Amino acid sequence: MQEHKPQLSYILPNLFTAASCFCGVISIISSINSNFKSAVFYIFLALVFDGLDGRIARLTNTTSKFGVEFDSLADLVAFGVAPAVLFYASSGYEYGKIGSLITGFFIVFGAIRLARFNVTTGTYEPSVFIGLPIPTAAIVSAIYTYAFLSYEWLKPYEIVFLCLQLMLAFLMVSNIRYPSFKKIDLSKSNMLKVLVLLILVFSMLYLFTFESILLIVSVYVFYGIVRAIWNLLTKFKRLKKG
Repeated sequence: MQEHKPQLSYILPNLFTAASCFCGVISIISSINSNFKSAVFYIFLALVFDGLDGRIARLTNTTSKFGVEFDSLADLVAFGVAPAVLFYASSGYEYGKIGSLITGFFIVFGAIRLARFNVTTGTYEPSVFIGLPIPTAAIVSAIYTYAFLSYEWLKPYEIVFLCLQLMLAFLMVSNIRYPSFKKIDLSKSNMLKVLVLLILVFSMLYLFTFESILLIVSVYVFYGIVRAIWNLLTKFKRLKKG
């Protein structure tokens, strides 16, 4: 006789997904009300809930097609619409149609990124993401937007800020590979290196919290771009020699 899992075990992962979506909605409302700090906070909180739902589903062996679809729709709200509205409500509106276009690109390309992820899961190595993941793009966008609002010395570089927002949208639908950190080598030979690195990272976060987060996410985003350019140059040199 087949044993049925308790219904609560199926509800719990979807409850965290709903919480992530709800945080996205609250972030949107905060942006509309010009409470941009809260908008950034709720995007981060949505990321926490989004990270928990999948892990709980795998731990309880309650993954389902409904859960996958629900997660994608929630991600579009929390990590597509919410950061795009934050960008537009805080500063994007000042640039007229250009601001509207970048806002639209972020949401539409985010939706494409999610759809592509759903249909290609399992067809490439799990240690990398193809294109910038939408939660990462959302966090980076939120941090860049908040940095632009917080530091007066950044105001003359508004064109750079707009280009960065546009870049994040295109990176989501690119073929640039980013590390997923799902399979980190924690062998004894690497344990000490990882420990030292984590101590340094947490020390920097303690001393310069916002600046450290800004630096970490920027390094991650540009690492993928630099790596892709390096691989192209290496491939070109090989073809030239051949």
